[in-house]
Amino acid sequence: MTDRDGSPFPQSGDHFLYARCAVVAAGKAVYEAVFFDASKFAPFTATTYDGEWLLYVPDQAYEMATGQEWHRSTRYCFESFSNRDGWSHLQS
Repeated sequence: MTDRDGSPFPQSGDHFLYARCAVVAAGKAVYEAVFFDASKFAPFTATTYDGEWLLYVPDQAYEMATGQEWHRSTRYCFESFSNRDGWSHLQS
């Protein structure tokens, strides 16, 4: 994958997703700081930050509350680059 200037995009789609989750897990102040200054996202791309676990919190909470697995579908996909129009500047 490449970004707008043709340089390599430094992460896989999964790693980018997990880094975004790590930002959310870091709290509102961090999320807002990254939202308003994208350069603050860079530290979360390090492999020491992995927010993948956050993706499973709703499923685990539902199962804890009901004793049943949550069979759900969502309107929007959370996978990186699933919104092709929003990521048109990246090519795979």
